[in-house]
Amino acid sequence: METPAATANRTIGLTGATGIGVGAMVGGGILALAGVAFAVSGPSAILAFALNGIIALIIALSFAEMAAAHPQSGGTYTFAKKALTLNVAFGVGWVVWFASIVAAVLYALGFGAFASFALIQISAGETSIFSNAWVPTLLGLLALGYYVFQLTRSSGGAGSFINIGKLAVFAVLIAGGLAAFVTTPVSHVRESLEPFFAGGFSGLIAAMGYTFIALQGFDLIAAASGEIKSPEKTIPKAMMATLAIGLAIYIPLLFVVSTVGMEPGGSITEVSAAYPETVVAIAAQNYLGSFGFWLVMVAGIFSMLSALQANIFAASRIALAMSRDRTLSHQLSVIHEKYGTPVIAIYVTGGIVAVLVFLLPDVAAAGAASSLIFLITFALAQGVNMLMRKRSFKQAITFRVPFYPILPVIGISACIGLALFQAIAVPAAGIIALIWLILGSFLFVIFFVQRARVMDASDEALDPDLMRLRGLSPLVLVPIANPANAGSMVFVANALAPPQVGRVLLLSIVTPDDDRETTELKLENSQNALHQALSASFDSGLRPDALATIADERWGEIARVVKIHRCRSLLLGLSYLSESQTSENLEKLVATVHCDVVVFKTPHSGWNIKDAKKILVPVGGTGEHDALRARVLGNLWRTIQPEITFLQMLPEHTSAEVCAKKEKDLKRFAGRIIPGKTNTLVLPEANVPEKLTELTHDFDLVVMGLGKPGPNSRAFGSITLKLAQETGTALILISHSG
Repeated sequence: METPAATANRTIGLTGATGIGVGAMVGGGILALAGVAFAVSGPSAILAFALNGIIALIIALSFAEMAAAHPQSGGTYTFAKKALTLNVAFGVGWVVWFASIVAAVLYALGFGAFASFALIQISAGETSIFSNAWVPTLLGLLALGYYVFQLTRSSGGAGSFINIGKLAVFAVLIAGGLAAFVTTPVSHVRESLEPFFAGGFSGLIAAMGYTFIALQGFDLIAAASGEIKSPEKTIPKAMMATLAIGLAIYIPLLFVVSTVGMEPGGSITEVSAAYPETVVAIAAQNYLGSFGFWLVMVAGIFSMLSALQANIFAASRIALAMSRDRTLSHQLSVIHEKYGTPVIAIYVTGGIVAVLVFLLPDVAAAGAASSLIFLITFALAQGVNMLMRKRSFKQAITFRVPFYPILPVIGISACIGLALFQAIAVPAAGIIALIWLILGSFLFVIFFVQRARVMDASDEALDPDLMRLRGLSPLVLVPIANPANAGSMVFVANALAPPQVGRVLLLSIVTPDDDRETTELKLENSQNALHQALSASFDSGLRPDALATIADERWGEIARVVKIHRCRSLLLGLSYLSESQTSENLEKLVATVHCDVVVFKTPHSGWNIKDAKKILVPVGGTGEHDALRARVLGNLWRTIQPEITFLQMLPEHTSAEVCAKKEKDLKRFAGRIIPGKTNTLVLPEANVPEKLTELTHDFDLVVMGLGKPGPNSRAFGSITLKLAQETGTALILISHSG
């Protein structure tokens, strides 16, 4: 269930959501690419658009199911993050962001081409100043600048005036064509459509590949689903309405263009090959005169503008979603206080579009690259939906893809096939996509991956359903020795392995003794410890496995079981910590096992972690333990909602300016783990161990990272041992295996 605040942020209704899709889909693609399609396939371009419509419908069904079930902005990226690993989700989001960016480049250049051509016709023809080669680019940049500014001040994704205007223009073009068709001899219509497959089967496939971008638009509704009212009902309706409106315009328009739009003896294939950019205008002029020519100009300008606006809107929302997950810079998640729009994400998106307008001044290249990228992401999206359907245990969902899994499999196959064709037919498109992926991988690894993993670990901890959708089932090994502490141990295990998602393996180790009675007593204690742990497990909703082993040496046996069962986490419960114990046993164990280690030190036998209302989290800096710390704290917050305070201690004479900066950074770090639910404290201090020990008396639990064991370093340093030996506060000590 959504919070009231989340519901209040939903301001887009059915009309607005449909407007986002229609704004991106209708007009721009068909006017820019119809000539290319007719040139390679002849009249069968009509069939190519119809087949693309069927494929788009199959894809839209998957998008509708995912967006209705998970209505958060970000589209394919958000869905991928829920079902796949963080790294793969970043790759998907990076590509989807780029796809909308390149689509915006296509429509900015398309607007520039239509607007400059119209200005040439109005002015002095070919000698006009508007015939300069740079005029279309400059006009495209002007339109881009206007919409970037406008979108920072409006939460809507598409202008209703532009959408209504261009739909009216297309209606006139189609109506005029159908009126002319009634009076056109049947022989002329037949001649115009022959040969129907002028480019053969390969030409038909080529036309589908070139023009698939013309049906892109429904996916932008999913990208903005976090702002749509009643998403479980509105999103599927808006997507279906978008496709219905698009195909209701495309198919009739292509038919009249290729028939009554051709002069007697003329061929749509030949005219399109000679004039690919203006073939629709030429056809309209043939059956409506100059009025028809200018209608196409008007339709082209309106269509390019609305599609440009819609793609900038969607791309900025994808960037916003990635920024909130820290897979992009957190600056992109800045929201305008007055208008509630992601201003930095919009500006950055617009800036990248502007750069590409200069680098890719060819409309065809931009269209081919965008089609290729969208086809890849659509194939991925349908695969993600199949994973979600398989892994989700939700019984009630508003919308489901019919004829599952047949339709998604057909959709994936069609997308992959068309994408492969695009990569072979237009190598530049594949190269552009590859360069963008390499750049994104570099930025992600260098700047974003560490922070993103912290956010991701926190998300998994706060929302166990996310782990289920990803197909994760983390195994936590819990050696049990003291029956009195079994309840708290199981509670911590519950935090590391959420019920119905994770798995817990309770381990009881019996060390044999020469004395039979002593061995029997050890066996009895082992059974008692397992009994207590299992009882506590059932009370917590866990269904653990239990394992009892006999081994001469306890610590080596723990390491052996970790390795055999491939445990993600090892939870150790200790009532005391001594220097000899850590140096001889724990140090070796932490350095040996290849899993996360959590050491739970209780203040006394039988202490219950459910009583931990105040938690102190000392942070020396961001680093290797961040993700594990986020997972532990996120799970503790989910289960007991304690008051959490993050603490960072600095050298005694640290300046006030540095302290203020460190506190700001610490607040941001804490917010990535438990958004809006933490306290932060930055203290300059000369004697860190003494001050930290003193502070712990005001808290019920301390969560802190261990050092990295090595030849010259220890996991359990002097501060850790001092806390363990001199404070009565419970400790959770964590060590992440990198």
